[in-house]
Amino acid sequence: MRGAVLVAVAAAIGNYLQGWDNATIAGAVLYIKREFALESQPAVEGLVVAMSLIGATIITTFSGPVSDLVGRRPMLIASSLLYFAGGLIMLWSPNVYVLLLARLVDGFGVGLAVTLVPVYISETSPPEIRGRLNTLPQFTGSGGMFMSYCMIFAMTLSPSPNWRIMLGVLFVPSLLYLFVTVFYLPESPRWLVSKGRMKEARVVLEMLRGREDVSGEMALLVEGLGTGGDTEIEDYVVGPSEGDAGENEQARDTVTLYGPEQGLSWVAQPVAGGRGSMLGSSLGLQASRHGSMYEQMKDPVVALLGSVHERLPESGGGATGSMRGSTLFPNLGSMLSVNDRPGGSSWDEENVQPGDDDLDEEEEYLSDDGKDDDDGGGLQAPLLSRQSTDVETKNEPASGQPGVRHALFCGVTIQILQQFSGINGVLYYTPQILDQAGVSVLLASLGLSGDSTSILISGLTTLLMLPSIGVAMRLMDASGRRALLLWTLPVLVASLAVLVVANVVPMAATAHAALSTGSVIVYFCCFVMGFGPIPNILCAEIFPTRVRGLCIAICSLTFWLGDIAVTYSLPVMLSSVGLAGVFSFYAAVCCVALVFVALKVPETKGLPLEVIIEFFNVGAKAGTLPDEEFH
Repeated sequence: MRGAVLVAVAAAIGNYLQGWDNATIAGAVLYIKREFALESQPAVEGLVVAMSLIGATIITTFSGPVSDLVGRRPMLIASSLLYFAGGLIMLWSPNVYVLLLARLVDGFGVGLAVTLVPVYISETSPPEIRGRLNTLPQFTGSGGMFMSYCMIFAMTLSPSPNWRIMLGVLFVPSLLYLFVTVFYLPESPRWLVSKGRMKEARVVLEMLRGREDVSGEMALLVEGLGTGGDTEIEDYVVGPSEGDAGENEQARDTVTLYGPEQGLSWVAQPVAGGRGSMLGSSLGLQASRHGSMYEQMKDPVVALLGSVHERLPESGGGATGSMRGSTLFPNLGSMLSVNDRPGGSSWDEENVQPGDDDLDEEEEYLSDDGKDDDDGGGLQAPLLSRQSTDVETKNEPASGQPGVRHALFCGVTIQILQQFSGINGVLYYTPQILDQAGVSVLLASLGLSGDSTSILISGLTTLLMLPSIGVAMRLMDASGRRALLLWTLPVLVASLAVLVVANVVPMAATAHAALSTGSVIVYFCCFVMGFGPIPNILCAEIFPTRVRGLCIAICSLTFWLGDIAVTYSLPVMLSSVGLAGVFSFYAAVCCVALVFVALKVPETKGLPLEVIIEFFNVGAKAGTLPDEEFH
């Protein structure tokens, strides 16, 4: 998967620039407020910082739909150009008004990168390493912050630090981002398929996967365009094939499922008890409906996907990992093994021209390959099948379907909770927060000024984040997104509680500084392992291809509005209630987030994007049924 990895690394440069910008404004604002006499005007100081967030919010309102129209790659190119222009204007900035304009333009670039890089990586990555690759933006963002803090610290040692250079040097790395987006990054294959450009999508997939045979995955992408209708899950248990089902006397009761990789097959066996339930005993959903109060409160999607991951064997990496998701894909009969496809892998992609009015043609074309499977070697019945029972359901826009609305609720809520846990406000004002906590006591023996000490501690804090993100990358596809959130959120609450205690209980200055700084470091490190990258990863995974850009824009708009509120209000909160009050509020939000994740956030590791939305459709349908009808 070298091609997919390199493309993800190149795209994540946009988040490197975002991290660089976050750190430079955190250091430069110390000098900006002195030059423009903003010490007595915390609202103006907050506006200088928040202007980039306002720009990101403005551009996010239309970036998603535009990316659905023109593609992901052109929007990433636009992001690099805006970063470049913003850096040059900040380098000039003769007064606070030009500085505000520069921060606005810079915010446009940040908004495009933060919104579209996770989407782009999700659409180009294979399922088994998608979580790891989508953690790269968090890693590169923290790396950009660390490099920026190093630069700022060196500049603070000079007699007269220049904040314009601190901010304006952004234009240098933005040139690298512009180069890779123009000359290296391909267009998203899923977007190409959605526009009917099948041959281009096939070429991109071959480059990303490092092999010529991508027929199965092409069929998966085409069929995924039809997701979003009413969905029904048949009662099958899926497991690895132990032999040729055709030679077994039970062949009539088994179905061999083929995935996109040649030579791999699993067997689906019907569960006793028929098809009367949505999942039957195979996924144990009845237990979740009639178990403890916690199980009864849990969202149906959480129960569905949790049962799937419990039943399926653990991924061993490589092709097997993608099979875990492929065996659950709707109408998997279209994804017969390459050996069973007429003409092998040379199917005519141009026979399929996806558009808003030709889903029926897509499905007819794809299903033709799987008609003659009387020998038991092919797929006799899908595990997921779309049931178009009436005209209204069939013609309903994807963005208006219950599964999409269900996914939007999950995505928007987790973005709100992430922002109001306070991370971005803390990052922007880390030097000032640590200075207020008394960290200068820790490094007084070195003869550093208060500004230099705060920035040095901020840089070291950011450096400590990098190994934590490395651990998250390792666990994201092994333990899963949901598990990481459930492990790290309690630690966030505990670290915030310690920080509150340190600022309430009287203690020696050195002990107070050490305890406060340690709590902030633990908070940062645990945040970047879970609550930092996972909301964006989830939002890039749970929406259909046709409306993914639009839905991501809605989630990103929520992200930026929350970011503006937190960042703009933090100076006022610090001056009114102090660190203890601020972090008490953040701890309460983290508690609410823990409950929400436990009840509403499903596990999505290892599943193709096209299958995840089907589970949201099932969950939305299940949630509307009376309990006695559901089981």
